[in-house]
Amino acid sequence: MQIAIRQFRTHAEYKACVALQQETWGAVFTEMVPPSILLVGQKIGGVAAGAFDEHDRLIGFVFGLTGVKNGRLVHWSDMLAVRPEARDLGIGKRLKLYQRELVQTLGVETIYWTYDPLVARNAHLNLNRLGVEVEEYVPDMYDSDSQSDLHRGLALDRFIVAWHISSNKLRKETEDSSAKARERFKDAGIINPHGQCATLSENSAFVHARMRIEIPPDIQAVKESSLETAMHWQASVRQACLFYLDHGYRVAGFYRDPENGRCFYGVEK
Repeated sequence: MQIAIRQFRTHAEYKACVALQQETWGAVFTEMVPPSILLVGQKIGGVAAGAFDEHDRLIGFVFGLTGVKNGRLVHWSDMLAVRPEARDLGIGKRLKLYQRELVQTLGVETIYWTYDPLVARNAHLNLNRLGVEVEEYVPDMYDSDSQSDLHRGLALDRFIVAWHISSNKLRKETEDSSAKARERFKDAGIINPHGQCATLSENSAFVHARMRIEIPPDIQAVKESSLETAMHWQASVRQACLFYLDHGYRVAGFYRDPENGRCFYGVEK
């Protein structure tokens, strides 16, 4: 498949982006970015760009705004979506690289965004393919009344991540990143095996230099099968992330075990 990445240029392309938002998050999603804001964002240093196939059909997009944080120019990447049939083709990464290229010309050194810590696909993209750093775990970051079909049923907890684009830390070998994380954390204790909540304290058996936090391989499938099970997963991951990040640990890797398919974040101090 031949794919072209470019900024939106026509009214039809802005409207196609809105249509893709609706397909991704549901027709009644209240946080939709309209064509006017996509266009205005571009005018002030933001990015509203799409991935187009050989038939000029929009199959993915990225949207973000540029602003100032602590006196420094930064970019907030607000949305990224790829059509289901076009996933696993590296389009998400290509859109992020294009975004990086555009904002670097403005002098931006760091791009921030959020992602759902429970989504293994996104963890792999962000930590292994892009090399972001997790800065914070925020419970209920977004209003659950947004009515997104994709998010309905769970609290909208998020990782805030930072992509330091001036440091050349982009990881070129995805497999190596996953393999290195697996090798580094394979013997570390699992805080929440199969989504079980643990009793955590500074004096508990869970305070070691390296630990693992498990997430499901496919949280959407879990949610469709049992919302209650998905809620248990979220509670265990929330508890573990808040505890370890609050005690000076950092998220140092992510991998899917090739032997059993289980997925883990590695945290270390």
